[in-house]
Amino acid sequence: MKAIVLEKFGGIENLIYKDIEQPRIRANEVLVKIKAIGINPVDVKVRNRQAPLAEDLSKYDPLILGWDISGEIVEIGNQVTEFNIGDEVFGMANFVGHGSAYAEYVAAPAGHLALKPKNISHVEAAASCLAALTAWQAFVSYGKLRPTDRVLIHAASGGVGHFAVQIAKHIGAFVIATASAANKDFVLELGADEFIDYKSVHFEELLYNIDFVLEAIGGPNFRKSVQVLKPFGTIVTLPSGHTEEDVLKAQEKQLHACYFMSVYSCGQDMQHIASLLEKGILKPHVSHVFGFEEMARAHIQIETERTVGKVVVKF
Repeated sequence: MKAIVLEKFGGIENLIYKDIEQPRIRANEVLVKIKAIGINPVDVKVRNRQAPLAEDLSKYDPLILGWDISGEIVEIGNQVTEFNIGDEVFGMANFVGHGSAYAEYVAAPAGHLALKPKNISHVEAAASCLAALTAWQAFVSYGKLRPTDRVLIHAASGGVGHFAVQIAKHIGAFVIATASAANKDFVLELGADEFIDYKSVHFEELLYNIDFVLEAIGGPNFRKSVQVLKPFGTIVTLPSGHTEEDVLKAQEKQLHACYFMSVYSCGQDMQHIASLLEKGILKPHVSHVFGFEEMARAHIQIETERTVGKVVVKF
């Protein structure tokens, strides 16, 4: 089968196209013929050996990046009862682990997948895995976003952020979103109630008594976000990088804090995402679609850190 193998950590030149053996499935897995692959910042960070996960993955030979998949089941393990051959499925496979998504076929645990809604394409489905799961789990698993909460969502035009705005509005929260001025209309169309241009406005001087912050920037932004939260509020931060002093400030306010959120594969959560997609409550925004032979271009786009919504690679 066709696959993209990371021969060594480093630049895009290390993404090598090869013909390798098709994976064999375990009893709890299904074999998925891939139609589209979602590309995420973690893909690039692992490739550059900038993520701790890279050390765990270095033992694999061949090492194949990627986790977000959408495709058709062509083989089923003997313990799998929830899917049939021919089902179209999507999900985040084996995160945190060896997802091996950059390939023509992927062996994925059935418990990490959900049926793809018929009203969305494989490209849209592949876009709605890691990023959508991160937003969902931030509000439902790591923190408990409640209706009428005032929630501040940073980087609201990005992959996680644009899903987070939609999910928070679905839950019933009042959404305040930060992004650059160029993306104001996009973020407001997602459903945000208020918009803040982070380049021209210091949000920490404007906001107060916020119930929940989804912090996607890291560094000093964590400390500023703590300032705007009410006592006993909630902050879920996606990147690491805050200091011990930052943590103490959060503890002084008796915040419910997740200091580094790691999204995890979960078929049940994917079913919630699928339901929202099917009902049109959640709509992925795919700004760039590349062919499988253009994986390097997809990584370059992610590295700009200016992607609106999601990047997808399709077969």
